[in-house]
Amino acid sequence: MLTIMQTLDKKAAYHISELDGLVGSRATAYRIMKRLQELGFAEAKGRGYFTIRTSIYQPYRIWPKLIPSLSALRRARYFGRAYNESDVTYVRKMLGGTETLDYRAYELTQLQTPYMLFFYVDNPDRVAEELKERGFSEGRKGRVAILPKEGEFKDEIQRVYLDCLAFGGRSILDAIAIELLHGNQLETKGEFPIELVDKVREELPSK
Repeated sequence: MLTIMQTLDKKAAYHISELDGLVGSRATAYRIMKRLQELGFAEAKGRGYFTIRTSIYQPYRIWPKLIPSLSALRRARYFGRAYNESDVTYVRKMLGGTETLDYRAYELTQLQTPYMLFFYVDNPDRVAEELKERGFSEGRKGRVAILPKEGEFKDEIQRVYLDCLAFGGRSILDAIAIELLHGNQLETKGEFPIELVDKVREELPSK
């Protein structure tokens, strides 16, 4: 199933008809898309259109390692109050969770200016209620995201790396930077185009 998706050209969005020709029927295409959404690799956009995370292009050997990250990201809940950096500052002081992606990646690499605060928490429902009691509203435009804890967290740098791979987009650059700077602490590593690796190497701050 995932191997089939890797044959699609990389672009922002796809239509289900593009999958029809690869799998033989519209019904099979929809079954595959439903399963990809359940795993967190794809997101429906309406009228037969969908997007897929760039993590789907990683080698098969690491797909099982990405499933906990993908599942947690699929269940992420977003919150905002002022919808600016003050929300991030406030929640970082308020929550006792485990940070990942943008802000934690920046602490590890100093590469990209962080934007979204992602927190793993033990009880998302309770934390959501606490945020709402403090004036936060739930919605996709918020800059604070809470994630349910899924999978292993004993190796924190490895988990942030896998989260970056799973999230895709600009986070791929963070994953590359983490590997360049902390590769000796990673048991599982992805694969990246050499031009992206060179780009990140050039942009990393000098030590």
